[in-house]
Order: sequence, then structure tokens, then C-alpha cells
Amino acid sequence: MPFALSTEQVLALAPDTSSVAAAKKLAKPGAWRNLGQSESALWGECQGSALYQTQVALSDLATKCSCPSRKFPCKHALGLLLVAVSSPAAVPAAAAPEWVGSWLGKRAKTEEARQAKQEVAVQKPVDQKAQARRARRRSEGVEAGIAQLEAWMEDLMRQGLARAESEPPSFWDQQARRLVDAQAPGLAARVRKIGGMVGTSRNWSERALDELGMLALITHAWRRFEALDARLQHDVRRSIGYTLDQQSVVAHGDVVEDDWWVTGETTSEEEQVRMQRAWLVGEASGRTALLLQFAAGAARFAEALVVGTRFRGRLAFWPSAHPQRALVAERMGPAVSHCVPPRGATIAAALDRFATALGNVPWLERELIVLASAIVVPGEPWQLVDDSGSLPLVKGAHDVLLAVGGGQPAPLAAEWDGYELHPVATWIEGRVVPLAGGAHG
Repeated sequence: MPFALSTEQVLALAPDTSSVAAAKKLAKPGAWRNLGQSESALWGECQGSALYQTQVALSDLATKCSCPSRKFPCKHALGLLLVAVSSPAAVPAAAAPEWVGSWLGKRAKTEEARQAKQEVAVQKPVDQKAQARRARRRSEGVEAGIAQLEAWMEDLMRQGLARAESEPPSFWDQQARRLVDAQAPGLAARVRKIGGMVGTSRNWSERALDELGMLALITHAWRRFEALDARLQHDVRRSIGYTLDQQSVVAHGDVVEDDWWVTGETTSEEEQVRMQRAWLVGEASGRTALLLQFAAGAARFAEALVVGTRFRGRLAFWPSAHPQRALVAERMGPAVSHCVPPRGATIAAALDRFATALGNVPWLERELIVLASAIVVPGEPWQLVDDSGSLPLVKGAHDVLLAVGGGQPAPLAAEWDGYELHPVATWIEGRVVPLAGGAHG
């Protein structure tokens, strides 16, 4: 059958734990009528307070249901997927009914319109004078913001970091707000990050000093902008907070076609906006890609990225001296279960690779590393160990990682920020175990 995910991978799509519980109650063929599938979709009708028509596009796991739920995917879509996993014979191959065909047709037209819009945007003549005026005004604002930031950092260092521990949160927030007003939101985020470090660990002053050094390095790079390599210029602009629209990324970034393994993902929420950070690895290219997605409330992310799946597609990378962030330019096949770890390295080799990345972009915040075989060792702090060395794990409970590994070496994927490892997935006995995907993983 075209659909090929596991129960765990389906449930990883759920927006919350209550949706998981509700979907499991609908994971029986008896709860459904007119079940069917084609190369493009799954569908079925579920009797609730009304007869709900539910459908799933297999290309990207997008869902649609006639129920009134504001969650995406809703419990009916999840239940339909679970039926396809647990009782494939109950979902026979068939011609899609009109309501499914109509939905797929609308999706195809929307995609065609999106691609046409991209082509028009690339070919559309630009008002060079107006663009130059806007760029000049923003540059002047950024210059003023950076000058004020440098003076603020000099005062902070003159007084000593020890004093920073006694400052209220407003000390950091006010400086961040000034940078936002100067149209430098990237620098503002770094100031808030430093403020969040103060007093949180024994070595907080060391880490805060490192981050202040990175801020200073970015501001110095901005002052020497014209002398920098073109790709590093993109990194400087992005660190300050300049954005690049998706059409420009596709037009000017590296576009790589490959089979992409979804190797790890983390989801966080701030002010009712969820952010997903997903890591993909190309099977043939070996390229690592970071996909960032944002969604308000319980809305679905644009791309369904489930750990332990693989899809054929073209990714476009943001221009950079160390291309890392990417977007899905085109999916060329459905997501399928693929519980095989990417090629891993030793700890020593992974650190060498990270050092090379830092040589290209010194203020790089994190990188995915995949270890071929490592053992988790409890302690203060917990450590990940292999024959070439050891690395500390982020503070927190790692009982799942310890229990899954059973004290034996196993492949592991983790984010490395230069200080701590943040595990995102491990592989054991032919299955993948997400370690950072959310409360219902």
C-alpha cells in the first residue's frame, strides 16, 4: 500500500495528548464507512454527531475533515491513519470519490499557482531606486542600533559580569527592545538569550561571556561587511535579523535533490506560537538540513516531518558560508517509514566537523551530529561516551535514553551547541526512538 508509517509515527503528528487518546478510540475499521485509498490519498467517513468525511493526502500528509475541530490533524484524520496502519485490508484500493478528488484537485491548483507566483516573482522587474531607499533607511537604523549595543556591552563589561546577576529582567529586555526598534531582531534575540542564562548554572558567566563575544563579532563583521565573502555576508545579515523570502531562497540558494531522512525534531511554544526545528539528512549527499516551521495555536505545520520517515524531494538551502537552514522546494514522493540511522561518526570526528563549521560561521548556534555508536553514562553531568571521547548531555532526565540503550552502544543523533548535547533520536533493534519531539511522542 502507498501509506507506510508506524503507529508511533502517526501519533507523532498529533497536536496534543488528548488528540492521541481520541484517535485511538477511532482506530477500528468498525468506526468507519467507505474506507479507501489511491496512490494519492486515504479517505473514509466516520459517524459522530454527524457523518464526517475525512481524507489524507499521501504526498505530504496534509489532512481535511468536515468535522468542526480546529486541531490539525483532527482526531478523525489520526484515526483514519491508524486504521490504515493496523488494518490495511480494511482500506482497499479504489477510485477516489468526488469529494476527495475535488479536494486533491484544489490542492494541485494551489500548488500550481504557488509555483507560478514564484516564477513571476523571480522575473518581476524590481524598482531599484525604491529598494535602495528602503535598504538605506534600514541600514541607518541598524547602524544606530549597533552603536548603542556596543556602548551597552562596553558598560556591561566595565562593571563586570558579576553585577549582571543582580540586574532585573528588564535590563536585558529594554536593550532587546531597542534593537527591535532598530530593525535588528536577530541581535535582540541574542541579548534575550544571554539574559536567560544569567544565574542558571555554575558556569553561566563563561557562557554569557562567549555569547557577548559572538555579539561583538557580528557587529564587527557588519562594520567590515563589504570586505566579506558574499556567502558570509548572508550570514551576517541573517544574524542581525534580515530575512530572505522563500522565492529568493529557491532562486539563489543551493537546491539539492535527494532522499531525505527526518532524523530529529523538537517543538517549543512561545506566546501561543509553536516552532518546530527539524533535522534532515540526505541519503546520497550526506547534507544536513535544518527546517524551521511556525504555526499559531493548534494549526498544522506546513510540512509534516515525522522522525523515522524518508521522502524524495528537493531542498533549497539559504545562502551561507555553512549552508544549514533549508526549505522543502518540492516533494517528489510520499513519506515512508525508514527506521535506519544515517551514517554516523565518532565523537572526535563530529567535533572536528563542528570546528570546521565554526571556522566558516563563528556564531553558529547549533549543529546536528550523528554518532555511529555511543553509550550513555549517568552522572553529574550525564555523558555520552565512545572510544574517541565523551560529551556532556544537557541537564535533565535521560532515563528513556538509558532504558532504550540498556547500557549498550547505539547510534544517536543530537544537537550540539558547543557546550551540551541535546539528544533528538536513537535507533535500537530496527526502530527509531524520538527523544525530543514533544509530550505525546
